[in-house]
Parts: sequence; structure tokens; C-alpha cells
Amino acid sequence: MFCRFRAVCVRLLCMMTLLLPSYVSAEEKIEENLEEVEVSVDVKHREKRVEELPVSSSTFSMANLESGVVFSSKDIATFVPNFHLPDYGSQITSSIYVRGFGTRIEQPVVGMIVDNVPILNKNAFDMDLFDLQRVEFLRGPQGTLYGRNTMCGLVNIHTLSPFSYQGTRLSADYSTGNTARLKASLYRKPTDKFAFSIAANAQHTDGLFRNTYKDELCDPSNSLSLRNRLMWRPSSSLSFENNLSLGVLNQGGYAYAKVEGDGRLPVSYNDECSYERFNLNDGFVLSRRGERMTFSSVTSYQFLNDDMRLDQDFQPSSIFTLEQRQREHVATEEVIFQSQRKDKKWNWKTGAFAFLKHNDMTAPVTFKRDGIDQLILSNANNGIHHVFPDDQLAIREDQFVVNSEFDLPTYGFAAYHQSEFRLRRWTLTMGLRLDYEKARMTYDNDVRLNYLFTLFMNDYKPLVSRLNGEAEKTFFEVLPKLSVQYDCGRGNHLYAYAAKGYKAGGFNTQIFSDILQNALMNDMMRDLGVSFDNMGVRDYDPAKAISYDPEYCWTYELGGHFKGRNINLTTDFALFYIDAHDQQLTVFPAGKSTGRMMTNAGRSRSCGAELSMNYKVKNLNLTGSYGYTNAQFVDYNDGNHRYDGNYVPYSPLNSVSLQVLYTFYLNKKLVDQLEACADWQGVGKIYWDEANEVSQRFYSLFGLSLALKKNRFTLKGWCKNLSDARYDTFYFVSMGNRFCQVGKPRRVGVTFCCELK
Repeated sequence: MFCRFRAVCVRLLCMMTLLLPSYVSAEEKIEENLEEVEVSVDVKHREKRVEELPVSSSTFSMANLESGVVFSSKDIATFVPNFHLPDYGSQITSSIYVRGFGTRIEQPVVGMIVDNVPILNKNAFDMDLFDLQRVEFLRGPQGTLYGRNTMCGLVNIHTLSPFSYQGTRLSADYSTGNTARLKASLYRKPTDKFAFSIAANAQHTDGLFRNTYKDELCDPSNSLSLRNRLMWRPSSSLSFENNLSLGVLNQGGYAYAKVEGDGRLPVSYNDECSYERFNLNDGFVLSRRGERMTFSSVTSYQFLNDDMRLDQDFQPSSIFTLEQRQREHVATEEVIFQSQRKDKKWNWKTGAFAFLKHNDMTAPVTFKRDGIDQLILSNANNGIHHVFPDDQLAIREDQFVVNSEFDLPTYGFAAYHQSEFRLRRWTLTMGLRLDYEKARMTYDNDVRLNYLFTLFMNDYKPLVSRLNGEAEKTFFEVLPKLSVQYDCGRGNHLYAYAAKGYKAGGFNTQIFSDILQNALMNDMMRDLGVSFDNMGVRDYDPAKAISYDPEYCWTYELGGHFKGRNINLTTDFALFYIDAHDQQLTVFPAGKSTGRMMTNAGRSRSCGAELSMNYKVKNLNLTGSYGYTNAQFVDYNDGNHRYDGNYVPYSPLNSVSLQVLYTFYLNKKLVDQLEACADWQGVGKIYWDEANEVSQRFYSLFGLSLALKKNRFTLKGWCKNLSDARYDTFYFVSMGNRFCQVGKPRRVGVTFCCELK
């Protein structure tokens, strides 16, 4: 399979190189072009750069990104204070924690925008990143302009514009784990009014973690991403743009190791763990600028087809497996009107947004022989033996399937307005969004088996349990925001704001196997005419278990953006306090259950600080950031214990980064520049449970890279996790067992890039 994959990549590169007449000199030419040409316009912030807005943010330019070693959003996020994207599981696992809040499943706390198109399914957040022009991480509620699931921030990605750069870019990378990456992109501007780009990225890895049961690497991966961008500007006031991208992914993953005492056993499980994904996104952006007003329209269609397979017990025993298949269609439409001249005393923007999402999901759980004995018969027979010591319950099948099918349509509408009033150096901004959403779930679940009760049955008897029905949730939210900003002069600003954010509620599809398993036991006991008291059977209330409510928060923030007067130094700081209600938490039901679910805590609060600095002088570029988050439960009772005053799990208390980049201008025959880069990221402490009994202490990761540059050619050697630090990136409890995934070990690689024109 890898040979065919490699052959396709080589042919792709060969086809691209046929289009290359010659190379051009001076790497800085791209950056010069990006400054001269209007690039990847954010349709909601035309009048200002993110650095001028009253919000805590981290921005990475193309030069920032390509001076480091960046392959995914997780690589970038390590340099963002209080922004944590743990790297575990597979690419369906896009858990994001910001300022103490986040979840492992269902709705994210952070939105993602790619070239003005919102990505509504977090399963597609972890994507291959290449040819990025600008990436912005905004922290704090962005709900007034961006709506649902942006209560803690927004990731805004702009890819390279063919109006900004023309030429061809090629890249090849090889690193630890037989990991190979090939990139090729072509940017052309046939006329002054029309430009296009075609880009491709292919990747293969054998993996980094070994499954000792099968004696093979458990996390191999193959992926291919394609992107096409068409931009037409028939006049200075009118522009059309279409962005089409698709991705194919086939990977293993889930290197979860059992925890015993303070030690970690080797990864060892017997059934398949994998993730396959095909996604297609198409976004059409229309903008028209008038003398007084600008009109923009963003229309998108998104398709996601993925398949996750899990050895759900993550052990050599044949207990049970899960497969989750989704086929989702999403259509969105947004229109924005905004005032044209930013030098007016009153500037405004008004918009409307609508989306329609339809997800067909199947999630069969297969119980195997060990699972039948341990999860079903053991509990039942322990209870039976109290009454009938010599008799027992038996199931004939060596395995049976709990079938689960879901139809999940969701639609929503929103209208918003934001006004900005300027009075000398003061700017007052007021915004309001009305957000309506309706979600429905139709579920059809069944299980079929044959059972025997030796007390009065001579042969196995068939039994069918079914669970079907409908559920519906309606949400209506009012999201206000008020901010004030003071212009200190010379590009310096102080700001303060208060804003409300929310994260949509939804349905717990992953708890149905547990509900039906217990319904099966209840049906079996009733069929026998036997009381099921003390049989170890949980009597679920499906109406309460299958859904969860939205999460709300009010955020209060004080911050500033500053630039040095006589030195090239920029500094950003923020102090924040967040009051959250109905916080969504991922929990595993007590005991040897087979599902997981989202529940709502009563109330939580988070407070903290963020500091970012960038210093440039001659050949030196020094960048650093620090984030501190203190997030605690104020009122949370899970029905068994109270956790008031405990830290909210999975979000680090501290996040720190430092990067030093030094460029030697040699101007030699073979080398023009030598670029040395060293970085450090520190994360922790992270609590893994609500009781705060298990945690990951603060850990450090070091990286190095050395790049040799000649004209448009670059050869870079790099290393990540230089000290080969051992740390846990994920921890959970399932079926009474503890599991974790350790972080990626030391990786060493070499990258070759060239830019031709």
C-alpha cells in the first residue's frame, strides 16, 4: 500500500515540476509581496488587523510558521498561552482546552474558520497544514460575531493567496518512524484580475508506538490533501473567490496503555483500532465594496464521511469493540453588511447566518466471549447464585452485536449587530447576537441473542431487545458583548470587555450501548419472571441519559497590546475571569460500563493571566509566551460525590513557550544564510479526574532546527522532544481500568524546500 502511495506522490511532484521554467532568488520576496497586496481578507474584520482588536490573540505569519517545524494545528498551539491541544488517539480526537474549559467529545469550545468558511464538525479540525499565510488564535468568547461553540475562542486560518504570491513551492520531509511528507503547490496570476492555485500534500508514517500483542506499530498513517483556489477581481470594488479542498486519511492510533500502580504497561490489545476519513469543503466568497458600505456573502458546503474502529477495552481479552461511522452533509450561508470607512466616529457591521446539518450515524458495539462473561453473565450469575446456588444464566453466542443507528438533523439561524463608537482616543464597541438552533435525534437500537437459564430451561431461547424513539432539543441564546479600548498612541492599546459565550447542547450517542445492555438484562429477567434486584443491573432513564444541555459563560477581560518606541518589541497581556454554568464534562458511568456520556456540572469559574512578547534586533528574533489558568468547580455533584473547589480536569495550569531564532548571513558560494532555531514548551500541572487524585506534573519539551539556505532552496535538519521526555498526554478510566497515552518520543528529521518561478 505504501509503495502505491509513494508512487502517486512522486508522479504528483513530477507533474508539478514540468510547470517550472526557472527559480527566483531572495526568500524574503514572498513576505514583501504579502505586505504589498491585500491578502486573504477576513470578511468580518476588514477594517482592522487582529492585533488592533480588543481581544487576547496570538498571530503567526508565514515567516513565523516556516521558520519552525509545523505540520498541524497542534504544532502551532504549543506556542499559544492557555491554548492546549493534546496529541493522542487519532485525528478524530480534536480535544481543545482553553482557559480551563474543553471537552473530549461532542461540541468544541473553540470554533475554526478556514478562508472565511466555518468548519462545523470538530472531527475535521485536525488537518494537514501547508502553505499557510496567516493563523490567528483568538481567546475569549467570539459568539457575537461567530456564534455557537466559540465560547473560549477561535482559530482563524488563511491559506496563501495566488494574488499575493506567484510561483511553485516544493517540499520533501523525512523523519523518525519512516515518516515522509511531500508537498507541491502552484500559484499563478494569468491576468491582473484572475489568479488561481493548486496545492497537494501527501504523508505517510509507519508509526511511533508498538502494540506488543500483535508485535506491530499501532499508529501508521497515510493521508492526501488537495486544495484549489480561484480568485477573480473584475474591479477594485468587486471580488469572487472559491476555495475547494478535500482530504483522504487512513490511520491507526489509540496507543492507550494500561496503568498499574505508578507504572505503565506496554500497549497491548487484540482487535483493530483505526480511523478513516474523507472530507470535502467548498466555500464561495463574494465581496462588494461601495463608498459607504461593504457587502460580503460566504456560502459553503461540507461533506464528511468517516469510520472509527476501536478495541474498546484496549486489552488482549476479547471483551467488546466499537465502530462509529458518520456521513454528514453541512450547508452554511452568511451575509455581512458593514460600514466602509474606518475613520468615522461610528462604524458598524450587521449580519445573518444560517446552517443546515444532517448526520447519519451507525455505532454498532460487538460483545465478544470475554465481554459476555465479564460484563453480562458475571453480574447476573452473582445475583442468581444468592438464590439458586447450582443454577446459572448462559448465552449461546460467542459474540453478538448491539446495533445503533442515528439520524441527526440540526439547523440554526442567527442575526447579529456590532457598533463601534470612536471618541478621540476611546473606542466603545457593543454587540448582540440572537442565535436559534434546533437539534433532533431519531434512534433505532436492537440486540438479538439466545439465552438459557438452567433452573427450568432445557434449550436456548431467542430474545430481542429494542430501544427506539425520538428526542428533540431547541436552543435560543442571546449573546451580548461590550468592550472599551483606549489608544495610547504609536499602535499601543488598552482594552476591557465583558462577553457571553455558549457551547451548544446535544445528544449522547455513545451511551446507547450501555443503555441497551442494561435493557437486555432487564428484559431477560422479566422474561424469566425473576426479580432483577441485586443483579448488578443499572436501570437507566433514557430521557435523561441521552441528552445534555448547553454550556454558558460570562468572560471579563482586561488587556493590552504594546509596541516598543525605540526597540522592536511587541508585548501583549491579558487578565481574565470566567464564570461558567452547566459546564459540559465527559464521564464514564461507574462500574464496568461500555459507554461514555456528556453531563453538565453545576457551576465553574476560571481566572488567569496571559503574556506574549516578541523581540527583534538585527539577526535575532526572540518570542515567548506564558499562560496561567486556575479553573475550579464552584458547584458540582455527580450524584455520588461533591467536587466543589477542585480543579477542572484536562486543562493545564501553566503553559509556557520560548523560541530563539538567529540568522547568520554568510553570502558564501554554497550558502547564503544559516538559520538556527531553539524552542522550549512547558505544560502542566494537568489533573486527570474531578477528584484531583491523578495528575500529570509539569513537563518540558525542547526542540532544535538548523536551516541552510541558498537562493530559493532550503535544507533543514530538526529535532522535537530533544530530551526524549516521558509524559502522559491523556488519561482515562474505563471498565474500572486505568489507561493513558504517553507523549511522542524524540523525533529527528530533515526537510528540503524549494521555491521556483
